[in-house]
Amino acid sequence: MMMDLSQVMPWIGAALSIIALLTQLKSMLTAGEKRLDERVAKMEAKGVEFDRRIQSVESELKHTPDRGTMHRLEMALTEVSGKLSVLEERLRPIAATNERLNELLVEQARK
Repeated sequence: MMMDLSQVMPWIGAALSIIALLTQLKSMLTAGEKRLDERVAKMEAKGVEFDRRIQSVESELKHTPDRGTMHRLEMALTEVSGKLSVLEERLRPIAATNERLNELLVEQARK
């Protein structure tokens, strides 16, 4: 029992139409996926860039003083400031004496 070609042609046409329809449907569904893949690739590139920037900031932060070091520096500066104030007070009489001696020498030079 042989089938006539005219009887098979509608089935072949229907199968080809279904295949074309499924291909078109797959194309439509994967178009958004391609855009999503592009967006994911861009975000991955930005993620790598941000990671590098964060690593750079972290490496710079390693060189900055911590809280304890800053406190010791503040205490040392306070001590130095106090010593400079004492030194200034001790130098005032010497500066006054030097001014009087300078005035005396100027007066003697005029005579």
